Amino acid sequence: MTVDLQRATEQAQILAQALPFLRRYAGATIVVKYGGHAMVNPALAADFGRDIALLKQVGVNPVVVHGGGPQINTMLDRLGVKSSFIGGLRVTDAATVEIVEMVLSGTVNKEVTALINRAGALAVGISGKDGGLIQARKLKHSMRDPESGVVQELDLGLVGEPASVDVRVIHALTGSGLIPVVAPVGAGADGQTYNINSDDVAGAIAGALGAMRLLMLTDVAGVLDADKKLIPELSAEQAEAAIADGSITGGMIPKVRSCLKAVQEGAKGAVILDGRVPHAVLLELFTEAGPGTLIHR
Repeated sequence: MTVDLQRATEQAQILAQALPFLRRYAGATIVVKYGGHAMVNPALAADFGRDIALLKQVGVNPVVVHGGGPQINTMLDRLGVKSSFIGGLRVTDAATVEIVEMVLSGTVNKEVTALINRAGALAVGISGKDGGLIQARKLKHSMRDPESGVVQELDLGLVGEPASVDVRVIHALTGSGLIPVVAPVGAGADGQTYNINSDDVAGAIAGALGAMRLLMLTDVAGVLDADKKLIPELSAEQAEAAIADGSITGGMIPKVRSCLKAVQEGAKGAVILDGRVPHAVLLELFTEAGPGTLIHR
């Protein structure tokens, strides 16, 4: 058997450089929000499954929260159900929430679980309704009319937000050597099912667990400045100021707010990073030059 000594040496150097980071995160809880392009690209999806399995194998406790917007759209179109959005949030009636739960807790959840299982780890799919993980409440959403300037309360139907998080079911799974994979639906106090934004679910769970890191995989490099250059790090105060002065805009605002909620409620830090980069999770955790924007207290 011919051995490529140069390549083997490079691999050994990579392992040696990763050792301090492996020590840093040994036994730590890492919550990963999985969605966007990384979720629908087969090569990136396979990489993701292997990366999450590797985290477990080196002593990290990963918890995965996934989205599934494109898959929901496909199923709604197939069933001929019309869907609309307000402020980036899907208006969800009783018929739609049944389909949302079916797709998220069924098809998508089991696909993500299978990715990790195929990589050699043991993942278990649950939703926010299982074990009382997420008690939801109806989301109150308001928008300012651009012409009149009047703020209007909008009814999004059965769209919710986390009211409380009970992490006992997650501790039970991670303590048994399993990786929880969470679908972003929850139940209200009356048992009503709510569709919840996956970023909000990931942030709430990371805060409740006191996670070492929340990693938000997105389709952008991270938080960008006015010159479209990556901002590597923001304190919570700087992030709030950037939202207030308009530096952070559009779809990045709810992601940053979910990160802020996580760090304010107990997570040690939250990172918005580009899920289109192969092995983005490993690069962020185990190298000096993490590719995303770290938000911390």
